[in-house]
Amino acid sequence: MTFDRSAPDGTGRPTSDDVAEVLRRRIDDGVIAVGAALPTQAALAEEFGVQRGVIRQAVKLLQRDGLLTEVTRGAPPRIAGRGIRREAVAGMPQETLVALGPRINDAFAATDVRIDALCLTAESLSAALGEQRRLIHERAAAPSTVTVRVLLPNRDIDLAFPRMVDNPNDRDPVHRRWLRQRNSHGSVLRDHLLGLGAAHDIDIDIQFRAMPFTPPVKLYLLNGSEALFAYYRVQKREEQINATAVEMFDAIGGESPLFAFRADELERDRAFVTQSQAWFNALWQTIATDLALD
Repeated sequence: MTFDRSAPDGTGRPTSDDVAEVLRRRIDDGVIAVGAALPTQAALAEEFGVQRGVIRQAVKLLQRDGLLTEVTRGAPPRIAGRGIRREAVAGMPQETLVALGPRINDAFAATDVRIDALCLTAESLSAALGEQRRLIHERAAAPSTVTVRVLLPNRDIDLAFPRMVDNPNDRDPVHRRWLRQRNSHGSVLRDHLLGLGAAHDIDIDIQFRAMPFTPPVKLYLLNGSEALFAYYRVQKREEQINATAVEMFDAIGGESPLFAFRADELERDRAFVTQSQAWFNALWQTIATDLALD
């Protein structure tokens, strides 16, 4: 089965969605059998005439749908059996960077989009919202309003993480590194949404507020109907900062499993969404303070 290159998005090259759809058909038709390895990224990039980044994103889409297993670095993933696929469809958690983007895409199908987020730097949220420009340009999404509220740690608090191992009371240079990341990802997120609104006549309202504590979890609330929840996993590691090796306690966010709860499913899930939204609103309206991304 070959890809019809006259059908893509106007660039003359298939998108990650196009590649994923072709591979899905091959898997469903048994062209790539259960247990077989997916072709290498290099082979797929050559076949479809795209960069490897497009192939990597297509693989993430297949992983999201539960079609792949053994997704590890250094070896092609393998085609999952039907039982594993059913578990994925039933809501098995996936890495934040894999799972968040598709959920954000679905949220943008609404006329009035509302996203609330509590996180450490807004890196995952900024990355997940990057797909919206293409979707709106292709009229796959056409919201009238987009309201985004983001809770981030206050710059002046002593963070539980990230922080130095040997001298936890010394906020430099680890604290300054985190602050640069927080401000950078927040600014990219803000500028992207405002640019999207100006280009497509969408009413954009994006606000940031500061929390007086280090969030041990990340929480995303979509249109008041879905809650996505992940734990920050703290690890001890070393990094070069200003040409100096610094040992720190840092958090893994993008690789943390993201648990999804929908208000239209189980009563327990509905209660979790309702209480999570109430918790976020209470933080926003009480102890959170204005935040300037400087």
